[in-house]
Amino acid sequence: MRISRRNYKIYGWIFISAALILYVLFTVYPFMESFRLSFLTFTDGRYKFVGLDNYRRMFSDALFINAIKNTFIFLVIQVPIMLVLALILASILNQKKLFFKTFFRTSIFVPTVTSLVAYSVLFKMMFSYDGIINKVLISLNILSGPYQWLNSGFWAKVIIIVALTWRWTGYNMIFYLSFLQNIPNETYEAAKIDGANAFQTFWKITIPQLKPVILLTTIMSTNGTLQLFDEVMNITQGGPSNATLTMSQYIYNQAFVYAPNFGYASTLSYVIVAMMVVLALIQFKVVGDD
Repeated sequence: MRISRRNYKIYGWIFISAALILYVLFTVYPFMESFRLSFLTFTDGRYKFVGLDNYRRMFSDALFINAIKNTFIFLVIQVPIMLVLALILASILNQKKLFFKTFFRTSIFVPTVTSLVAYSVLFKMMFSYDGIINKVLISLNILSGPYQWLNSGFWAKVIIIVALTWRWTGYNMIFYLSFLQNIPNETYEAAKIDGANAFQTFWKITIPQLKPVILLTTIMSTNGTLQLFDEVMNITQGGPSNATLTMSQYIYNQAFVYAPNFGYASTLSYVIVAMMVVLALIQFKVVGDD
């Protein structure tokens, strides 16, 4: 039996209807509702329209400004280190003559599948007062006694950066490795015949052909860091003295920890959205095709 073009369209809508309904319920509706909430505040047992007051409050909120600074410290320091390290590891593991490549690839990728909460708690235990880091440093006579790593604003940031790098480097490495394996070997052979050294080959051949995946991983890593929550929440709880407080944790505090204020929390959430859009556009301009 021949099916008409009209029936094809009807069947198509039927097939995607379940996914479409779920998308509207769990993505479109929450997005619109949170945007509406950003113009409201909860007072006297009900939500009251306050216009742009939440947005004005945001600019004078010293704690939120501090959270923005902390988040961008993680972004500016951790993301470049992680991506460069992932690119170097991918280049090394792409060498044909390297022994045990599968073992090394798997070992570096394994942290990616580790639970965010589990590995965060592990890092907290390692750097605690009686943790293994203090014990090793004392045994090596580097420290004379246990050090409170998580009570120092500087070292607390360093620990979170190390944790993020350990967790996500292998994830980005897989992207680079898959693209490297698609670069024709003849390209490298031609460069070698022309007298190009290893650095010139890497900079002039490998990097240009990895531009699309570099852009992809940069945008994903940027968006992930702007929403950084699990590691900070489980390792430092934003301390000491809000030295590691991030935007996402502050939004969580506004919604669930302090006196609940979903209107102001929604407003702050849209700041992250705006930052993501702006940074993505900048990255497309810098890394993308001319």
